[in-house]
Amino acid sequence: MFYKKPFSYYLLKVTYRFVGEQAKGGEGWATRNSGAMLHGQDPATMLKDQDFPISVEAQILGGDGEHVRHTSNVCTPGTLINYKGELFTTHCLDSKSKTYHGDQWVTAQFLVLGDSVIKHIIAGEVVLEYTKPQIGGGSVTNYDPKVKVDGTPLKSGYISLQSESHPIEFKTVKLFDLAPYAKDELKLNKIIDRVLKE
Repeated sequence: MFYKKPFSYYLLKVTYRFVGEQAKGGEGWATRNSGAMLHGQDPATMLKDQDFPISVEAQILGGDGEHVRHTSNVCTPGTLINYKGELFTTHCLDSKSKTYHGDQWVTAQFLVLGDSVIKHIIAGEVVLEYTKPQIGGGSVTNYDPKVKVDGTPLKSGYISLQSESHPIEFKTVKLFDLAPYAKDELKLNKIIDRVLKE
């Protein structure tokens, strides 16, 4: 499910929970697995059999009742990120969040500031931070090669929510457009502080 226009500087806040049973035939890795796709490609450029939009996925995972399973991770279908100052080329990177078992509501916030920094926030704590998202890498199939131009910085893009065969409910989805404050760091930081608390 895509939003109708792209954004560059924004805060996305979602309150979600996993419910019920996974759809019959779903992959094992897709159990209690969903995500918010950030800086995604224009959906009009996706081909019919493309599996994911070229994007940065803020991965949402629910606990299985037994194992440690962090949420608010990052996965990179057709993209790359910088983590701790180095290009990160593995598909997924775990956050340091705790595991949320059962059907409890969880609030996740994703702060995206152009191609400079992306922060994943759970319960007011930054659980993952990375920089310089760009097009590149693998983990996406059946795309239009004219769209996947490796090395292109991801300064903006479309936001979408996805599910990978396990039912998920969203109680709230809020989007704060921070672009009007992008050129004034003082105002930007004040607005970020305010909207993080809303």
